[in-house]
Amino acid sequence: MTKTYLMNSLIEKMQSPDQDFRFMGLNDLMSEIKQDPASLIGDEPTETKVLKQVLSLVEDRISEVKNQAVKCLGQLIKIIRETQMELVVDSLINFSVGKDDELRDISGLALKTITSELPLEGKITPRACAKLAPKLLQQVLNTETPPETLIETLSTLSILITRFPAHVSDPALSPHPLPAIAPLLSHSRPAVRKRAILTLSQYVPVAPPVLVDDLLQNHILPFLAPNANLEKQRTTVHLVAAIIRQAPQQLTSVYNDIIPGVVKAVQRDDDELREGCLQALETLLLRSLTEAAPFLSSIVQIGNQFIKYDPNYAGPDDGEDEEMADADDDDEDTDLDEYSDDEDTSYKIRRASTKLLAAVITTRPELLTSLYKEVSPVLISRFGDREKTVRLEVWAAYGVLLNQTSMYGGLPQSQENDSAIRKRKRDSEERMDIEETPYTLLRSQVPSLSKALLQQLKSPKTPPPMLQAGFQLLHALLGVLPGCLSNQITPIAAISQSVLLQSPATSTSALHLTCLSFIALYFATHGPGTFSASLPTLSPVLLKSVGEKHPRVASEAFRVFSALLNATRPVKNGEWAERLYDQALQRLSTHDTDAEVRGCAEDCIADLWICALDVIKPKGGKEWQAICRTTGNTAGAVRVVTKVARDVEMSDDWVNCCVEWIMGLLKKSERGGKPEIFIALDTLLKRYSSGVPTDLPPTLVPQIRPYISTTDISLLSHALTIITVLLELSPAATFPEVERELLGDIYQIAHSPLVSGAALDSLLMFFSSLVQADSQIATHVVPNLVTSVEKANKSDANLANVAKCIGQVVQSAQGVAAGTIAVYSKYMKKSSKSKSTTSIVVLSLLIVGELGRFIDMSKQQDTFSSTIEHFAAEEEEIRAAAAFAAGNIAIGNLHQFLPAILRVAESDPHKKLLSLHALKEVVTHCSHGQLEGVAEQLWAPLFQYSEDAEDSTRNVAAACLGKLTTTHPTRYLPQLHSRIHDENPAARATVVSAIRHTLAESSPSYDELLASLIMDFLDLIHDKDLNVRRLALSALNSAARTKPYLIRDHLPTLLPSLYAEMKVNPDLIRTVQMGPWTHKVDDGLDARKTAWETLYTLLDTCLAKLDLSILLSHLLAAISDPSDEIKVIGHMLLARLSASPITSIALAQRLDGLTPSLELTMRGSAVTKDTVKQDIERAAELRRSTMRAVAALSKIDSAGSAPKFDAFVEESRKNEQWGQEFKELLGH
Repeated sequence: MTKTYLMNSLIEKMQSPDQDFRFMGLNDLMSEIKQDPASLIGDEPTETKVLKQVLSLVEDRISEVKNQAVKCLGQLIKIIRETQMELVVDSLINFSVGKDDELRDISGLALKTITSELPLEGKITPRACAKLAPKLLQQVLNTETPPETLIETLSTLSILITRFPAHVSDPALSPHPLPAIAPLLSHSRPAVRKRAILTLSQYVPVAPPVLVDDLLQNHILPFLAPNANLEKQRTTVHLVAAIIRQAPQQLTSVYNDIIPGVVKAVQRDDDELREGCLQALETLLLRSLTEAAPFLSSIVQIGNQFIKYDPNYAGPDDGEDEEMADADDDDEDTDLDEYSDDEDTSYKIRRASTKLLAAVITTRPELLTSLYKEVSPVLISRFGDREKTVRLEVWAAYGVLLNQTSMYGGLPQSQENDSAIRKRKRDSEERMDIEETPYTLLRSQVPSLSKALLQQLKSPKTPPPMLQAGFQLLHALLGVLPGCLSNQITPIAAISQSVLLQSPATSTSALHLTCLSFIALYFATHGPGTFSASLPTLSPVLLKSVGEKHPRVASEAFRVFSALLNATRPVKNGEWAERLYDQALQRLSTHDTDAEVRGCAEDCIADLWICALDVIKPKGGKEWQAICRTTGNTAGAVRVVTKVARDVEMSDDWVNCCVEWIMGLLKKSERGGKPEIFIALDTLLKRYSSGVPTDLPPTLVPQIRPYISTTDISLLSHALTIITVLLELSPAATFPEVERELLGDIYQIAHSPLVSGAALDSLLMFFSSLVQADSQIATHVVPNLVTSVEKANKSDANLANVAKCIGQVVQSAQGVAAGTIAVYSKYMKKSSKSKSTTSIVVLSLLIVGELGRFIDMSKQQDTFSSTIEHFAAEEEEIRAAAAFAAGNIAIGNLHQFLPAILRVAESDPHKKLLSLHALKEVVTHCSHGQLEGVAEQLWAPLFQYSEDAEDSTRNVAAACLGKLTTTHPTRYLPQLHSRIHDENPAARATVVSAIRHTLAESSPSYDELLASLIMDFLDLIHDKDLNVRRLALSALNSAARTKPYLIRDHLPTLLPSLYAEMKVNPDLIRTVQMGPWTHKVDDGLDARKTAWETLYTLLDTCLAKLDLSILLSHLLAAISDPSDEIKVIGHMLLARLSASPITSIALAQRLDGLTPSLELTMRGSAVTKDTVKQDIERAAELRRSTMRAVAALSKIDSAGSAPKFDAFVEESRKNEQWGQEFKELLGH
């Protein structure tokens, strides 16, 4: 049903002579369209009248009405018919070429609005693009089009290519954008040329290669010649920079012509051209690092040359540049600061050169040694540049150098690329270079660096932003080279004093915070002898800062004093310490103190107790009344009490008061801070000098009882630890309470499947302490544990935990060992099978196994025999428990029981796997000395069992062989090495799997042996057997994680094979018939997944050795892989790469290439009637994984080089289905 009546009334409103009515009519029309997009469907006359009326209002004399009409057109374009759309486009284009300036501007805005509002999908979009693009391009070709209209038209074309690249990149489009826009590069108006450059660069990525080549040959390369027209060369250089930013791959074939042209053009005597060339070279480094590498030497030379470019300043020669920062006459410095020349634009060239050098530093961390020799001295010499913006840029560039040193300075530096930056030195100097590292070179430059920087900061006229930047650079320097500013304390103290003497205002608070943060780091990284003479200068202003009203400044000042106290520990006397105590006490005693300030004051009190005991002890402890409060946030107070209790010998009265306070906090219902409260309680209980008071356990144990529960496993672990401590320190008073209040609950917890890790360790320690507190309890604990698990729901009972608890009890009270073995051995006998349930047999086997580790059961031979008999049990859980028991019994007497297990493995193929599991228990839990004695006995059989065996058997054997290898590597590592070329693939698989298990060994002697052999083992990634290749990749993954230093230099050899395994191999995909359905099975999936996991590990440990351009070229394969698991790994790789400043720069230029695959995965498969719930859940999880990756990528500064990706992010944010979740991931 149409709304003819409503529309006619709106038209009447829009025709009203009252401007407010016209405005409201347009507003109401927009609201109606948004509420009901079908408002005009089926009523062509009304649609035509509405549209014509809105178009007429575009010419209205009132600006507000015009703007509202433009917005209304943006909504109408989504719902009108194709013929009407042509009317809109024709009308707006006619308006845009008219002589009325205001109408021309508003029509240009309207065209941009309707282009921006077109839906990304739908039937109207292709038609709109097909109609709009040719019209706009015809307008561009029209030589009579006014410059202002050309700029608006080019802006509209930019929106089209950004939002609809597929619709406006068709080679059949006539006229095509590239040849139509290219002539505008010679337009007389600079604004038109600038806009044409941007639009052209946006079309280049999707343009046909023939047209791109034509653009290069006719509009770029000719104007990079040395004798080209200056103005055209400036335009061309800007165009090159824009194309590199948008689509660097399009210039790959001509980089060898373009880069030399830009390098030569920078030497021409034209400042604007020079600035453009420097910016183009910077963009080249950031977007096309590989292509820029051959020209790096020239680029660095240009940067070093033009960072000094200052023709209007008659300063020293190049060799004396450093004097710029070393002038001793303050008056001369003042004159220099006041120098001004409004016509002087040379600072832009120096600033662009600085950014160029910063790009070199950012993208080439492997050349840090060379950069410190060639670039660092030049940057230091420009620390005193007369232009403030350049000075800040130079300091920022040096900050980048320090950050790169912190991140990559410890990695091996590229020797082969040294010549790319510096000229060849004398032979003697080259020999010296070998010993030089980024750190040693930086240390040698610290005197000149600090002198030049401090010279700039000491002037009273230095503005706050400059001071802040200087302190940030000094902070970064100390972060890289702690303690390197010991000779500069005098000027540092003077500058800091002048800063802190001023009260912090809104504009200077950031400076105060930066200054205080630097002073704290200075105290933390220098010895007290360095700054003790300057304390009289600094302490008054620091105490003043402690008393400031600005909370962040006061907090930071307290942190400075904490650093000072720890640096000068022990402080015997000092007025500043007394005054600090008074300030802290005042803050703590005031109820309206800011939470952060209070926390820092509490930390300061703790540091005073630890570092200045002689100062604070006579004070009477008034501070503890203010600290140990029961209201508000007590987390800081708990931390302080824990810290003081751990490090200072306090009186029992103090400990007792703190314990009572902590017990009061335990009663609170909130969970937050409870782990820290338990840690504090644990620390305090151990600090009683005369023992735990006898009245404390009866009070404390009932308060602990609510936490003896599996509701919160973390708190359970802490609670059990407290009970254990009480049992150890006060057994007589604690044991009755535990037996009465807790033991029944703990029996239930012992068989909970939720208890593992730290909680299980705490539980075992509890049982050990319990039995030691009362030796008689052991005879009751064991049967009670068993009874408790028998009554429990069998599906929820963890029998292994119960067996571990019983093993701990028996180990702590070995008098009950014989009885326990006798009782549970009965249940293991086959003759009693009818009386024993499966669970009691399994539990008995596990108990006997736990006891067998520390008890010689050679006299209970029948028990071991019963265990072996259960290898033939029908139930899987009994067989597994029997293997566990047999292996652990053997540990108690290897000489007697180990041969028996080997005989079972040899004689019965059906029991071989179980026997191997038993041997794995032996190998895993035996001491190093025990293993050395039996290693030879096990070695040959384990290899024998692994040949021609199933994967499960071979994996267990390989784990055992790996453990044995680490017991005597000089003996067994060569034996493994000798079998890497074995004809049997199973033997090769065993070898490489065994090596993977040895990589957890941390012995330096083992690393030395493995270093010469590891590449032979990893070379199995080229093996013809798929399973061997997969295991070799897994070994490479383990090596990259645990011993990256062994493989880092071999990665150039290994990576091609790793990348090859990442590709889907059609030969490994087979079709399986499953009833009426066919199913494809990819046999190469496991190896491919392992390869991607290995690459993820290498990003963490060997990033500097990875060629980013090659790595990124493979990323598309990961997020497009048929396997969802590999897609998720690909998303994790993207998130990791986007988080690194180095990799994110290279990743930014590939965002558009990644977008289609990410978009496809985000949308997922269509849900049909045959789609099952599991598929829907899997698709939702995959979408979440994709969103996490996109959210991480969106944080990269792409500088407008990824329009497709930016549009995808925007559409995802607006999506009705997942938009809200995506916004949460973005942090909006």
